[in-house]
Amino acid sequence: MKYIVVLGDGMADYPLEALGGKTPLQAARKPHIDALAQKAEVGLCRTVPDGFKPGSDVANLSVLGYDPHGCYTGRSPLEALSIGIDLADTDVTLRCNLVTLSDEANYADKTMLDYSAGEISTEEAAELVRFLKENLDGDRLTLYAGVSYRHCLVVKDGKIGHELTPPHDILDKPVRSYLPQGPEGALYLALMERSAQLLRDHPINRARVAAGKNPANSIWLWGEGTRPALENFEKKFGKKGGVISAVDLVKGIGIGAGMRVIDVPGATGNYDTNFAGKADAALDALLGGLDVVYIHMEAPDECGHQGDTAHKIYSIEQIDEKVVAKLVDGLRKAGEPFRMLICPDHPTPIAVRTHVSDPVPYLLYDSEREHGCGAVTYDEESAKATGIFVGNGYALMPKLLG
Repeated sequence: MKYIVVLGDGMADYPLEALGGKTPLQAARKPHIDALAQKAEVGLCRTVPDGFKPGSDVANLSVLGYDPHGCYTGRSPLEALSIGIDLADTDVTLRCNLVTLSDEANYADKTMLDYSAGEISTEEAAELVRFLKENLDGDRLTLYAGVSYRHCLVVKDGKIGHELTPPHDILDKPVRSYLPQGPEGALYLALMERSAQLLRDHPINRARVAAGKNPANSIWLWGEGTRPALENFEKKFGKKGGVISAVDLVKGIGIGAGMRVIDVPGATGNYDTNFAGKADAALDALLGGLDVVYIHMEAPDECGHQGDTAHKIYSIEQIDEKVVAKLVDGLRKAGEPFRMLICPDHPTPIAVRTHVSDPVPYLLYDSEREHGCGAVTYDEESAKATGIFVGNGYALMPKLLG
């Protein structure tokens, strides 16, 4: 038996007037997923426990079968694992976004225009981070380059307990009310202000502005945490597992859990990602000896943050056509029985452009025990209508593994 998780990050949503009162999941053409729904368990699941913010870190840990209450130490440390940073027990790490702020002279008067600096390329970002390292690194501070706009700051002998706001939560808002607060808040703010001075006239940003792109004109610090300790996935569940994702966060969770992290050429973390390549890599891994593959696709989440309804629908349709259909067909042709879990980690509604804690729709299909529960389609309303509810996200993985 093979086991697959198809995780459409932020895929769930609220009804939209522009879609005639439908959600993107309802509006998308997804015949392969809907066909599975008619022979599967479909319901709602709460992936974000009470007391936690609805981040992809907590939600993906839950879906992978880990109770955040017992293992979560912050977002940035998980990303640090993916980058290959060897953290000391006294280190504190922070996510360091390259962002686009408005051009007011006083930093507190600026507005958050873009949390990703126009989805800046990894190559451009690496050069900007190298430049910032030359000016900001010190005895306690070290910047590390990641992917696209996602980077990491490590603070030696750091403190936790800060109030730090994710930049995607404050799009089009003045930053004054969201500046770092806490034991080292003044240090973090000073770093952000200094980065804005350094990046303002950097040649990469001048070229981006000339090309009509958003400049990466500041860093933004958030997502603090300390060295994580995740139980080994194979030891916990008795299955050999792998992770496929374009983003450091999910790769870091996989590394921390001792799973195989599988890189896919052309995986971008957005709607232009290599959907088919992820499915091919998952099939190769499953038929090559892995028992479980967790396929994470960031695209619906990014589209939710950008308020991009059309591409969110497109991303869902690509997941249906190029991931789910290919996996089902490939495993059936190989004669492999399989169980498949399809779900988001959390909703990222177009209307609010950030994560929410609402329960998510899930679909659990078993190729050897096809049975319907009354659902005809896979979406938020059909999942609610079945009356099936899973109160803890970390219960989904044991359900999948039977």
